[in-house]
Amino acid sequence: MRPLSAPTIRLCSLLSLPSLILAAASFDCSDIVKDRIRFNLKPLGGPHVVHWIETEELITHNHTYTIDICQPLKRTKGVPADEECPNGARVCGIDYVTGKNDNTSRIEHVVPIAGDFIHSTAGWDPKWQLLKNSGSHADADREGLLIEFNGGKFPFNDKKGVPQKAMIEMVCDKDRSGLEGDEEDDRPKEDGDEKEKRDDEGEEKGEEGEKKNKSLTFVSYKQEGDPAVGVLRLEWKTKYACEDAVNNPDLNPKDGWGFFTWFLIILFLCISAYLIFGSWLNYNRYGARGWDLLPHGDTIRDIPYLVKDWGRRVVSTIQGPGSRGGYSAV
Repeated sequence: MRPLSAPTIRLCSLLSLPSLILAAASFDCSDIVKDRIRFNLKPLGGPHVVHWIETEELITHNHTYTIDICQPLKRTKGVPADEECPNGARVCGIDYVTGKNDNTSRIEHVVPIAGDFIHSTAGWDPKWQLLKNSGSHADADREGLLIEFNGGKFPFNDKKGVPQKAMIEMVCDKDRSGLEGDEEDDRPKEDGDEKEKRDDEGEEKGEEGEKKNKSLTFVSYKQEGDPAVGVLRLEWKTKYACEDAVNNPDLNPKDGWGFFTWFLIILFLCISAYLIFGSWLNYNRYGARGWDLLPHGDTIRDIPYLVKDWGRRVVSTIQGPGSRGGYSAV
């Protein structure tokens, strides 16, 4: 069997782009619909980090998982490619090993768990369902959304690598924004974007307070099923996972500007268009210059005096005619 030529490989890559774009477009974190119930998880976008610590006799494993439900994770400046997940990752696991004797840390494994990887035959195939319909007895009485991301493999470049996936249980909690105790990946990214600052209400400082108030928590990571699949399970408590969040003003995120802001913008644009068009008309029709360019220029020039006169009348009305009954001394 002859190897594929370079043009053929490029053609195959182009043919696969529509399916990749369709997969990416199928999951919009700001408009998730299941069983006629809508969820807006956009306020939870951005990279978030959770840890799973394993302690052995001489070493400590810090399994660090970074997740972004709204867009692919961005590469970190100055970090070699083999120390991060490939482009397109939505969920990435990195195992840091620290020796207790010398206190040195190194990266032992990089596990691409889920994402839309260009050089992978497995799509990330996002799926979601209501927690109460997930088939688990533990979730039967819980309100929220179960999200599944696929597409990962470990080792990533090994044909026999173990498939990976992430299961995120978005649990309704009307008292949590979902960002309490949040740990963001604030390392500088290659595109130069600044880290978005959040005002997390109710966040406690210190390790104990962080564990107590952390909304995004690690549940488990292990191989499940036959054939085996590495499954990362996370739990995320947030008010945005409540079924009435989109229709409830107290829970629905305030996106965009209000009516009054739009009214002022439209009014400003209308006045600007009127002045510009009127000035252009006066210039071309009458050859006007300076103040004469403006439509109703005389009225505009008189505005300060009109306001001043109106102010005097208001003050005179408030103060009244005085004690002399309107007569002045001769």
